[in-house]
Amino acid sequence: MASPLRFTGDTLELLDQTRLPGEEVWLRCERPEQVADAIRRLAVRGAPAIGVTAAYGLVLAADGSFEEAARLLASTRPTAVNLSWAVEQGRQVYARARDSGEDPAAVLRAWADGLARRQEEADRLMAEHAAALFAAGSRVYTHCNTGGLATAGSGTALGAIEHAWGRGLVGEVWVGETRPLLQGARLTAWELEQAGIPFRVVTDSSAAALMARGEVDLVVVGADRIARNGDVANKIGTYGLAVLAERHDIPLHVVAPLSTVDLDTLSGADIPIEERDPSEVTGGSPALNLAFDVTPHDLVASIVTEAGVIEPPYESSLERAVRSQSLA
Repeated sequence: MASPLRFTGDTLELLDQTRLPGEEVWLRCERPEQVADAIRRLAVRGAPAIGVTAAYGLVLAADGSFEEAARLLASTRPTAVNLSWAVEQGRQVYARARDSGEDPAAVLRAWADGLARRQEEADRLMAEHAAALFAAGSRVYTHCNTGGLATAGSGTALGAIEHAWGRGLVGEVWVGETRPLLQGARLTAWELEQAGIPFRVVTDSSAAALMARGEVDLVVVGADRIARNGDVANKIGTYGLAVLAERHDIPLHVVAPLSTVDLDTLSGADIPIEERDPSEVTGGSPALNLAFDVTPHDLVASIVTEAGVIEPPYESSLERAVRSQSLA
């Protein structure tokens, strides 16, 4: 899977995902304001990837207005909790370095590099754990984009699908186009083609027909925030897929790192849902452009994290997983 970022010298370079798959363009970011703009306009996207990106954005702010940059970065995408999680960690790292007389830029760079490595390891573990959910020849439906482009590692849901394919457990992947910005048709299709995994892109409205025809064995998606009770915020359309999957007795599994679990958010009702520019949906007519929806926990068969496959009751099992990681 492709990596969406690289940090060289004192510059963060981001693969502009708005230009894919037509052309590969790298954005050079030398100031945190440029990083914030790239996150806001989805040049870099995916909850884990924007968390890592924000960490490097803080490195660029180490010798300047650090707190102002931290607030700016945290404000760019309100739903994805990995972003605020990374910014808060960065604040603590910066404060410790400043108070101890260390070079904040060097300390922040080491921390950001470590965060990126831990995400890569989390992706690897999630893929291994998720393999137990696939049977030989599984026909998998996925939504939005959850590969390396979305994590800076090997991916969450799509990383799990690629790992299962390598073990002979995937027959074909159904790729929902993911309107209005087509992260599925553009990005997931591009990553699957690179990996040599058989897939077909379908319109978002085809999911019900495919399930009714018996052509879907499981649904595997990512997440942008998971509440304490197991409610899952993900790309708009996920809730509809979950309802359809339940109607057709098909399991829906969520693959996401523990950094996406927000124990301070009690339920999906407390998750802020980003509303994007209506122009992404329509050329001028009035429009509502919700970027995410919330899937209730009772429609989620399991949540796969680096700690393993987590099953209901989620309130207790998620807390155990998060607490065990914090003690590790």
